[in-house]
Amino acid sequence: MKLIVATKNKDKFKEIKEILKGLRVSIISLNDLEKKFHIIENGKTFQENAFKKALAVSKHYKDSYILGEDSGLEVNYLNGAPGIYAKRYAGPKATYKSNNKKLLRSLQGVPYKRRQAAFRCCLVLVCNKELVKVFEGKLRGRVYDQARGENGFGYDPVFYLTHYKKTVAELRSSIKNKISHRAKAFKKLRSYLENKKS
Repeated sequence: MKLIVATKNKDKFKEIKEILKGLRVSIISLNDLEKKFHIIENGKTFQENAFKKALAVSKHYKDSYILGEDSGLEVNYLNGAPGIYAKRYAGPKATYKSNNKKLLRSLQGVPYKRRQAAFRCCLVLVCNKELVKVFEGKLRGRVYDQARGENGFGYDPVFYLTHYKKTVAELRSSIKNKISHRAKAFKKLRSYLENKKS
């Protein structure tokens, strides 16, 4: 079985492969395909964006499972922002660092107890241009008042988990890949694919 993950993000794909390690499926990303894709993520929800990615690829790769993934950080105090705009929160050429800086500026002076947030991940599995299944995962935490840690990517350095007394970027990847929003969604996907094969 082949699973094409509709992403060019190498950090994200590395994490996905680690989470799905041991699954007897050939997992490839858009970077591994001959055809090059430029998919505009203009959906209004994580699910719309994930489906848009998967569908665009599915039109060219028949009889393969295509997985669209969209994820982001929703901050209660900011009415759910950055949300689906997480990747480009600081502008079209945003980096992980500039996004984190903008987020911290947006919450400057906001007390810790009002900094509740959640990482959300939505996976959409498509085959032959048809929706097969949707899987979701969520991780609740708070936005810290500064960036800490060198592991992970995206908003990991500013997303604080009270239970661990650490930001996600301070966790070992082995722990993150068991508890994260993405890990929770992919655990459901893994279970579905394993049952599909049996």
